Amino acid sequence: MMDEVRRDEPSKRLFFALDCPPAQRKAIAQWRAQLGLRSGKPVPADNFHLTLLFLGAVPLAQIHGVCEAAGSVRTPGQALRVALDRLQVWQRAGVLSLAPEQAPPALLRLVYALEQAMLPFGFEESTREFRPHLTLAREFRAAEPEASTPPEFLLRAERFALFESHKGRYRVLQDWSLI
Repeated sequence: MMDEVRRDEPSKRLFFALDCPPAQRKAIAQWRAQLGLRSGKPVPADNFHLTLLFLGAVPLAQIHGVCEAAGSVRTPGQALRVALDRLQVWQRAGVLSLAPEQAPPALLRLVYALEQAMLPFGFEESTREFRPHLTLAREFRAAEPEASTPPEFLLRAERFALFESHKGRYRVLQDWSLI
């Protein structure tokens, strides 16, 4: 039902995420370069992020309400720290990513709170379990590459943001404090 309405209305492709600080983007991109990837399309370092909740096409008329609802979400009251310490390949999706060995409970609670806050807008509820990750490459069709040094990145976020995806670029529309 929502999709029928959305086709006729101007919309933006949106998602909530934790942004990756510039210095960390650079470090992750340098680490990825050492993998010598022969498959896939590397994600530009400027697009590195950890998705919390993908919304898809959101009618322009709903964006203000989405932002208000996100602003009412109960946050952890402290910065989130997510260890990106595992390299993994999702064969069906064709994705090479960094992920935490163990997702922090505060991150899982934030994602659940966002999901609940977005229910009134009628977004398609994902049947997939939330798997925190930072995408390194898309259209990746190879075995997990050998890393000469293991991934040991700690994503520290004091804010979460609503991003717009447009022509392969991501732009923050609004962000909120986690503290």
